[in-house]
Amino acid sequence: MKSTRARAARQRKRESRKRAKRIQHRNRVKQWPDEPRPMFKSEGARYEFSERSVGLAYGGIAAMHGLMQGLSVPEEINSALHLLKVHVPYWESDHVLSIAYNSLCGGTCLDDLERLRNDEAYVRALGADRIPDPTTSGDFCRRFDAAAVESLQDAFNKTRLRVWQQQPKSFFREAVVDVDGTLVETTGECKEGMDISYDGKWGYQTLLVSFANTREPLFLYNRPGNRPSHEGAAHYLDRAVSLCEEAGFERILLRGDTDFSQTTHLDRWDKRGVSFVFGYDANPKLKGIAEELPASAWTPLSRKRKYEVKTSTRAKPERVKEKVIQQREFVNIKLVREHVAEFEYKPRACRQPYRMVVVRKQLKVLKGQQELREEVRHLFYITNDFDMPARSVVKNANDRCEQENLIDQGKNGVCSLRAPLDNLVSNWAYMVMASLAWSIKAWAALVLPETGRWRDKHRTEKWDVVRMEFKQFINEFIRMPALLISTGRQIVLRLLSWSRKQHVFLRLLDVLDHPLLC
Repeated sequence: MKSTRARAARQRKRESRKRAKRIQHRNRVKQWPDEPRPMFKSEGARYEFSERSVGLAYGGIAAMHGLMQGLSVPEEINSALHLLKVHVPYWESDHVLSIAYNSLCGGTCLDDLERLRNDEAYVRALGADRIPDPTTSGDFCRRFDAAAVESLQDAFNKTRLRVWQQQPKSFFREAVVDVDGTLVETTGECKEGMDISYDGKWGYQTLLVSFANTREPLFLYNRPGNRPSHEGAAHYLDRAVSLCEEAGFERILLRGDTDFSQTTHLDRWDKRGVSFVFGYDANPKLKGIAEELPASAWTPLSRKRKYEVKTSTRAKPERVKEKVIQQREFVNIKLVREHVAEFEYKPRACRQPYRMVVVRKQLKVLKGQQELREEVRHLFYITNDFDMPARSVVKNANDRCEQENLIDQGKNGVCSLRAPLDNLVSNWAYMVMASLAWSIKAWAALVLPETGRWRDKHRTEKWDVVRMEFKQFINEFIRMPALLISTGRQIVLRLLSWSRKQHVFLRLLDVLDHPLLC
């Protein structure tokens, strides 16, 4: 059996290299003559039906399903959820994975399940006789109560722990946990729990607690749209800390903006040995302290470049936006310089002082090309880490903004931050199930080994997949045309095209050929 798998793996790699060479030959640099005809020619294509085999547009979905089976995700879901009295014919895991796979195949709503359930090759690739239709999936979401949603998140996190345990020792040096809230808008009028936010938009206020190291969503909490961002955040941060402690991380860092300073919980987290960096509201008292600091307390704040130019520096294009602002004499604010300082500060709800790092921004206010005035603004960050350089505190606080990209992926990539159902809890359940698609992307990368002769290259490829946008992941790992052939004992998927990341996908198949160490 092992020799058969090894031969199949070698054959996959040989064929992938051949296809890569063919496409590279087509795209090679070549001096073309003046072509007498357009490159896109009509070849008189003819369409036929295959009698014995079917084609699958999403050839990578079978590998993701194999990953879920190897990680025992269906078993975890079925042991955590007991929403169905009888299974005729679906189990709880069938519903959950169906919604997650819908997102992996580019679905943006429950109605897209109808397209997949009528795709014979897709259903056969999952080894199923049929999959739930949109109405049945919606009814399943409505069976949830708050306790069931929490149980489902705990089931996902049990799997997450097993995936983390396969990582090298360096992975456990520090766990960074980010927290933020976002408004999930809806145009519906009959959705229970929806409310109007401070800026006049209707929807739900959703809390996201994420693991910044791998950009995985740890917890989602759905609330009415008029609730403050920090409501319930401390509870889920505590659960995230417990999860990271169970995983064995040496250090845990919590990050959040000014809405999450959580002063009533800082002493407890500090006593627990958890580090934190939170934004803090620039109240008049703090501004007064910052203005009274001596000049010697301030040091220039230098920002690291976003990227290094690897080739020759190119000429900068004309700044069209800046030109329009000047021509129309809009008010324009420009940064002149930044300085950083620090002092001890004890919030009213705390029993001990903490370190307050303040950034002073000196700004110029312009109208057209005329300078109106100069302004000074202060940004404050509270932390219990007295050893971290002040610049690193500011950098950590700024790096938390990466969670905004994760929220955008949830809204426009995975399409998990949506409200397709009629009440708050069912929409919460849908968000949690659809967000599993993003975790699958992370787990597909994390199970890739980093050992061997090419470990540096493999490590780079692994973290490229972790940081990959969801749309690119679908294009590189899921949307792979394949010919599905049913044999006596197994289903064979013959890949019909080559992609740039196919060698990474083949390494994932090699991992799936062996039992995952869970």
